[in-house]
Amino acid sequence: MSRHLLLTLLMLPFADISGTWSFSVELEDGSRGEPTFVFKQEGDKLTGTYTGPLGEQKVTGTLDGDKAVFGFEFVRDGETLKATYTGTVESPTKMTGTLEFSRGRRGKWTATKKE
Repeated sequence: MSRHLLLTLLMLPFADISGTWSFSVELEDGSRGEPTFVFKQEGDKLTGTYTGPLGEQKVTGTLDGDKAVFGFEFVRDGETLKATYTGTVESPTKMTGTLEFSRGRRGKWTATKKE
């Protein structure tokens, strides 16, 4: 069996992150947030919504194996900014990763899938 096929088979249980996820975010400046993301996955494409300190936003992204990249744009003080979440699907109910805003603010996050 090829290594690629074996890795693909090992990742199958994590192939779909569709559903509602509770996030715990901590930025480098110490500020925290607990947003909720609702994902819909079709193939490697993610869509959904973010609800949290930045209001409700439309989310887009991709999932490549166990690597997820997703985010949204929001308006703050008349300027359009972007939040980009990059993470790893650790199990069918847990993800962890980093967050970066277009203005350079960064942080870390963990997420748990709701039943």
